[in-house]
Amino acid sequence: MIIHKYILRNHLLPFVFSIITLMGIFLLQFMMKFADRLVGKGLDTWLIIQLIVYNLSWMLVLVIPMASLVATLMAFGNLSQNNEVTILKSSGVSLYKMIITPLLAGCVVAVLLFLFNDYVLPDANHHAKILMRDISRKKPTLSLEEGFFSQEVANYAILVRKINNKTNELNEVTIYDYSDPTKINVVTAKKGKIFFSQDQKNLVMDLQNGEIHESEIRNSSIYRRLEFQKHRIIMDAEQFSFQQSSGVLRGEREMSVDTMQTIVNKYENEMRVNLKQMEKETAKYFFIDSTSLNAYPNISTKLPSKLIYTRIAEKIKTAKNMIVSSYKRAEYNEREIEKYEVEIYKKYSIPAACIVFILIGAPLGVMVRKGGFGVAASISLFFFLLYWAFLIGGEKLAERGFITPFMGMWSANFLIGVVGVLLMYKTNKEALTIRFNFLKKFIPKRFTFPEVEDENSR
Repeated sequence: MIIHKYILRNHLLPFVFSIITLMGIFLLQFMMKFADRLVGKGLDTWLIIQLIVYNLSWMLVLVIPMASLVATLMAFGNLSQNNEVTILKSSGVSLYKMIITPLLAGCVVAVLLFLFNDYVLPDANHHAKILMRDISRKKPTLSLEEGFFSQEVANYAILVRKINNKTNELNEVTIYDYSDPTKINVVTAKKGKIFFSQDQKNLVMDLQNGEIHESEIRNSSIYRRLEFQKHRIIMDAEQFSFQQSSGVLRGEREMSVDTMQTIVNKYENEMRVNLKQMEKETAKYFFIDSTSLNAYPNISTKLPSKLIYTRIAEKIKTAKNMIVSSYKRAEYNEREIEKYEVEIYKKYSIPAACIVFILIGAPLGVMVRKGGFGVAASISLFFFLLYWAFLIGGEKLAERGFITPFMGMWSANFLIGVVGVLLMYKTNKEALTIRFNFLKKFIPKRFTFPEVEDENSR
């Protein structure tokens, strides 16, 4: 019992450290990828924090299995480096017994990760999608440049010849108003100010000492000219304000297993109906002679033979169109079923990777005999790339119908699990060690330290 607690304690700190480190890497990548969509839009800090928190959910789902592998490599690497594995084996404790506690802990982590994956992640993905879409629609604050038309506001073209940046006053303002397609409306003013309303929904333009020129498009003889000392124009500014939308349809990555299974059952029922319809229409192809006219009760046998066969040909053509239509609908239903089943199996396969990575991490840690984070991260990187390549490739192949969704999502777990079991068996039977001496030939000699000769050899 003491041994199991000791081994589990050696896993805890590397596991927490790996989660923090990998989450930081994912978060940095996310910020670099979406920085251009967030910077310069005048967004509230709380909105950006919300977006980051929502996206932390999918990062955590990916990081937990990775951290399990890194922590296992570091824990068993330290045990092997300090010869504790050799001592335990000589005391009658095999590698199989050493790995029992980490495997049980991995099962607990896998169950908790599945619950998080099924209940928390769908809502987080949904809110993140809505928030990112709304942020993408929001334009930066209206910018006016001297001597250039600004057409950022819908139905308006604004020209300012001089701008006082200290007082925000506009001089020599010209506005072309296209809001009414039946009129030509041009507003000029010597001075003015532009600002947003309190609710950020409207853009307000206060003008002084100007004129309004208005004419009809259909009747060019009608022309109006108005002079004003003060005039206010209120323009729609929804594209400059942030308004969070609601009621957006959810995708397959924003649903729980039960919801997706209900949708799969619906598509399966629709596909069965379409296949029955296709079989029914296909049967009509066999009635093409005058002895089987009972299949077409609407066709009279008193008609000439040529006309009868013409009518039958029309019926066959209609049946063919019905068959093609039913087949297309059934094919669409099958693709949708595979798409949702891929997500269902993924919710189980990713948490199961926590257990699979422990199976392969323990023997590798014993063989490497190094417990540092750098060595563990380097070895883990290979298996991460292998796992995600199989997972992403399996997802694409399953969605296109080349393999079943189950194989697409579980093939990586099966492969790494089998390799882990074989390594476990070999490591328990023999004292295998992975050395990195072969890397020395790739390192220039000027970067290596000269070996110190033993005094007794002199």
